[in-house]
Amino acid sequence: MTLDPRAPRSGQRPRWTHLLGAPSSSVTWRSYGYLWFMLLLGPFALAYVLVTVAVTAGAAVTVVGLFAAGGLVVGGRWWGAGYRRLAGALLDARVAAPVPRRARTGFWPRLGGALGDPVGWRALLFMLAALPVTLAGFVVSTACLVLGLGGVTYWTWFWSLPPDLAMDSSWHNVAGLALVALGGLVLLVLWPWVQSGFVALLGLLTRALLGPTATSLRVAELERSRAGTVEDADARLRRIERDLHDGTQARLVAVGMQLGEAREQLVSGATDTVGELLEVAHASTKDALAELRELARGIHPPALDSGLAVALETLAARAPLPVTVDVDPELEAGGRLAPATESIVYFSIAELVTNAAKHARASRVHVRVEAVADGGSGVLRVRVRDDGAGGARVVAPDGSGLRSGLAGLAERIGSVDGTFDLASPVGGPTVVTMTLPAVRAGTAGARRTGTGGRA
Repeated sequence: MTLDPRAPRSGQRPRWTHLLGAPSSSVTWRSYGYLWFMLLLGPFALAYVLVTVAVTAGAAVTVVGLFAAGGLVVGGRWWGAGYRRLAGALLDARVAAPVPRRARTGFWPRLGGALGDPVGWRALLFMLAALPVTLAGFVVSTACLVLGLGGVTYWTWFWSLPPDLAMDSSWHNVAGLALVALGGLVLLVLWPWVQSGFVALLGLLTRALLGPTATSLRVAELERSRAGTVEDADARLRRIERDLHDGTQARLVAVGMQLGEAREQLVSGATDTVGELLEVAHASTKDALAELRELARGIHPPALDSGLAVALETLAARAPLPVTVDVDPELEAGGRLAPATESIVYFSIAELVTNAAKHARASRVHVRVEAVADGGSGVLRVRVRDDGAGGARVVAPDGSGLRSGLAGLAERIGSVDGTFDLASPVGGPTVVTMTLPAVRAGTAGARRTGTGGRA
């Protein structure tokens, strides 16, 4: 945070009162204290940078020395953390910490990871670049402050100065002293403005060199999304295994036992209950087939083979509440979407419809799927709106490893570089907007089309 004397609070006082009060503002003095601390740290930081560069260059011919140089480079992270805490304490500038170092195994990977640590090198660059800015800012700020205070109070102590240090005697009258005091007041008013420029430049260096880069944040987000997707897939496989074991498998075992008993009765000639056993086995077999079809539909709905529009229409027909589906005709005209995109869109909409019926007590759901242009690349936008009670929130996972609910949907969308936005005021309506890259099937690989599918 930097001082901006032009920003009064809600017009409570005239602007000129804020300009005159800026020199006594706590923000101004905390910024000045920040320059003091930066100046005190500057020589030590410069010495650390020079030692790091010297050790790195001198130890290039020795392996053990390179480990010492790598330790100094990694030590730049500690300096960066200290500078971030200083900016947060005195400037209220909250700069996020960079991505932590990855643990590496092996001699050469550990050495290369230490010597090539980009966070450490960026911290060293900050320590080097911040020193001249701090020196210039401190000198100019202190000069404005000292000259301003001296000018305002000059009329009270000018008489104690030796003749060779005092101003010309022509200034030692009412008009001259008043003019000197006015000049000192102008310097005091300008002091926060001048100081804030240097502090803002140091804040910019802090954010640019001591904070995380956009690339590192993106990599961390992709890793987190990938981990969530893997855990979600693992939970799905475990659920399928449990359903097969507890349901279908048990039913097929019962069918086998019933058929075995019928065979024994046929061999022994007791055919009284054979027909009843075969009828029960036949009914159990049909139930098992229905369960298998339901499980297969949960893995990959057959309707998706005919396109996303047909699959969503089938989903709407099977939903427990009225669902209106509006699919952009250009999606089908432009070719099929990638299988992963269609599957994610289908299951996300299915879960949102289920949530609307089960938790939001909605009476109607409207689904809109459209293709929009975004900087020349195709983007698929999905909007699901229900008239339920609202108040939905995205709650982070509880650490159990299972990804479910809206948090799981957000991670599922993020795993393909998409976005998830939720608007759910209390009382409704709830609107979920998802955007995904509209990758076409032709660019994602060949896809087998069903017998009733549309290309």
